[in-house]
Amino acid sequence: MTASNTIIPNIAAIQARIAAAYQISHADGPAPTLMAVSKTRSAADIRLAVSAGIHDIGENYLQEALGKQDALRDLAICWHFIGPIQSNKTRTIAEHFSWVHSVDRAKVINRLNDQRPSPLGPLNICLQVNINDEASKAGASLGDIPALAELALSQPHLRLRGLMAIPANTTNTDEQRRNFAAVRELLITLRQRFPNAQLDTLSMGMSADMESAIAEGASILRIGSDIFGPRTATTPD
Repeated sequence: MTASNTIIPNIAAIQARIAAAYQISHADGPAPTLMAVSKTRSAADIRLAVSAGIHDIGENYLQEALGKQDALRDLAICWHFIGPIQSNKTRTIAEHFSWVHSVDRAKVINRLNDQRPSPLGPLNICLQVNINDEASKAGASLGDIPALAELALSQPHLRLRGLMAIPANTTNTDEQRRNFAAVRELLITLRQRFPNAQLDTLSMGMSADMESAIAEGASILRIGSDIFGPRTATTPD
């Protein structure tokens, strides 16, 4: 089988993993949404994923994403931007995506709000938290999140939905769960501080740690390699 030929069975296998992990966790809310992370993958690969029931597509690189969006305009896709945000790219991001998961500073919050076209309605955003304070990763510190949340909630063209995190890479299940639990607890704190906000999203969990993320309440799983296979190249933005 080529990588493309494995996409549909891969999605079926992941959906089975999600169902099994969700049943074990005895979660009360809805099962998490499976987002296909399609950086460096073709529009044709995304089309296959959509044919298998995927509706949410995550992209890291803006220019690459725009080409795919143009090629797939005939499909009902919810586009998520999940990569690092450069200030000079905020207008295009605000104009072309329904969700942005990687918001981590006040300047980006203000620019996305000011540049979101009103006819599109509020832009759904998640604040990215650097849960392990890793210098190599983007994201705000835990201490900065409440102020960023307050700012985001004051913006008329944004809808703060929750938090996103990429915890430290580890194969230790206990450590994975501790990291994801810390993100969940931070969201609970925000809900208590801002009781009228629609804080319903934990964007966390990837191919290697999705079961731990589900156990700690993930609502959006960002899965790339287990759907599309190993990444073939890096496309700079």
